[in-house]
Amino acid sequence: MSENYVAPGQQRYLRACMVCAIVMTQQRFREIGCPNCEEFLRLKGSMEQIESCTSQVFEGVITIADPTKSWVAKWQRLDGYVRGVYATKVSGQLPDDVRTTIEEDYRVQYIPRDGSATEAD
Repeated sequence: MSENYVAPGQQRYLRACMVCAIVMTQQRFREIGCPNCEEFLRLKGSMEQIESCTSQVFEGVITIADPTKSWVAKWQRLDGYVRGVYATKVSGQLPDDVRTTIEEDYRVQYIPRDGSATEAD
């Protein structure tokens, strides 16, 4: 799990992905992109994409060691993602062009993680 570990003293540099809610430092997003959403967000190396698709404003964090077995991961819609630290709520919305691209080109349903929309079960 060390690949998604956040060292003490790095909290001010943390950001959360607006799609999957993984929490990493801005530097880590720039180096590797989002481990769950890189295919369509393309954050790696792009400060513009990082600024528009991640947020510094998030609430609560949970650490998930085994997303496939965790009921918390299932509850938070994280059970298909990599292990790591995730925000329970991420403020902000994806830009319309990014949202359109992921929904039309990649067939990924975007559900805001800020609580403005809820998943229909």
